[in-house]
Amino acid sequence: MNSPIRASSPSSSSSSSCSYNRHPPCLTHASRNFKFPLLLPQAIRTSQKMYRSSGSHLEASTNTNPMKNYLVGRCTPGSSEAQPLISKQILNRHLLPVEALVTSTVQDISDTPLLDDDKIGVLLLNLGGPETLEDVQPFLFNLFADPDIIRLPRLFSFLQKPLAQFVSVLRAPKSKEGYASIGGGSPLRRITDAQAEELRKSLWEKNVPAKVYVGMRYWHPFTEEAIEQIKRDGITKLVVLPLYPQFSISTSGSSLRLLESIFREDEYLVNMQHTVIPSWYQREGYIKAMANLIEKELKGFDSPEKVMIFFSAHGVPLAYVEEAGDPYKAEMEECVDLIMEELEKRRITNAYTLAYQSRVGPVEWLKPYTDETIVELGKKGVKSLLAVPISFVSEHIETLEEIDVEYKELALNSGIEKWGRVPALGCEPTFISDLADAVIESLPYVGAMAVSNLEARQSLVPLGSVEELLAAYDSQRRELPSPVIVWEWGWTKSAETWNGRAAMLAVLLLLFLEVTTGEGFLHQWGILPLFR
Repeated sequence: MNSPIRASSPSSSSSSSCSYNRHPPCLTHASRNFKFPLLLPQAIRTSQKMYRSSGSHLEASTNTNPMKNYLVGRCTPGSSEAQPLISKQILNRHLLPVEALVTSTVQDISDTPLLDDDKIGVLLLNLGGPETLEDVQPFLFNLFADPDIIRLPRLFSFLQKPLAQFVSVLRAPKSKEGYASIGGGSPLRRITDAQAEELRKSLWEKNVPAKVYVGMRYWHPFTEEAIEQIKRDGITKLVVLPLYPQFSISTSGSSLRLLESIFREDEYLVNMQHTVIPSWYQREGYIKAMANLIEKELKGFDSPEKVMIFFSAHGVPLAYVEEAGDPYKAEMEECVDLIMEELEKRRITNAYTLAYQSRVGPVEWLKPYTDETIVELGKKGVKSLLAVPISFVSEHIETLEEIDVEYKELALNSGIEKWGRVPALGCEPTFISDLADAVIESLPYVGAMAVSNLEARQSLVPLGSVEELLAAYDSQRRELPSPVIVWEWGWTKSAETWNGRAAMLAVLLLLFLEVTTGEGFLHQWGILPLFR
């Protein structure tokens, strides 16, 4: 397998992605690879500018007839000009009903004060992690019970929880060893709470007296707990901010689906205005903060210019990207390009590469894999490696154990002599300040599907309600097909995949018999009775 090692150069990087300090093209790299078009409503009022790309400059335009037309940015081969505005009839036929894209609480942005008498809240979404070794198995159960993590055919959907219990019990011992090696639990809650407090302080310093809440997907404080506190505090405007720089079905998408179900069942939440910042990997503050950390760690090497910069991102199944339209891979690649462009401005032109870690199960995940790439780099004579955890903004098991212990040991055994690792962003001041700016920039669009009215250096990121974002995503989403379609005999990758499928079907059948008959080793061990 050939690892995509790239030598950093202005010409190569500038041609592959758009940067925050250049005029953006009609679509970002990530948007061009999305399965559905990036939907950007036109200006809500004449005071809100929309940017249309034409050649190498941007033209600001206004629309005096709000909500009449919608702009779908689209680049044609060999041209950077944006296509003309598309009629509402075409959008209705190919995308979504226009009415589904605008909440019932659209406001006149130009006439409404930014804060008024509203109570502003910010909800930070994150994965969550076990705080003690006793928390590990129930945490794993919550993780694997999520249909966006383990996808079962609809026929077997009733086995989601029994399967989650089976897998969590099976994996708990090894996972406990990992958490024991980093102090007996995940530091994620402590770090996320600190980020929330620093974000609150930054917002107050910028004259936005907001309250900041933390909602975890799979452990305390659960998203449901955060929502209850939001209701008790009487929040009237809410900005939902996933702490995942890049959007993925399995991270931000899963958290937003949970929020959607919570909002749908609660009258208070239905009437509360809200907006979502789905991803923010291209923001200037985030890019500069990452570049600052990389530059600092490079100085710790004897020969900084000879260090390979190794971006390691959390992986996702390949089918999520190729079949379900997950933008994660495209956003990740663009993010790396933007960071390297920022480093080039500082005359740091090291070679770099991107790989994906943390794969599990028999299906194919995004490649190249981190472990295989490390071994390959060692064979190619790389002697100094700086690992950059690109998809993580907080330290947790994947950074403290998987990267710092497993991958470091693998690197040293593969011939790499000097190893370094960039810390996660945590409460880095530039990063926190930029998150606060992102929240403030989104406030005028709370309750309305709109694009952020940012300076031209920022990529266009849609801001909208939970329901609208998921509706846009689901509009052209297809069920994930089987990873391998054709059977192949012999010791092949296809055969291995089918063996894995056969084993999974056997497990499903076993669980089905356990559930229906009430007998078997799972009941004898006291596993399945926990659901009763």
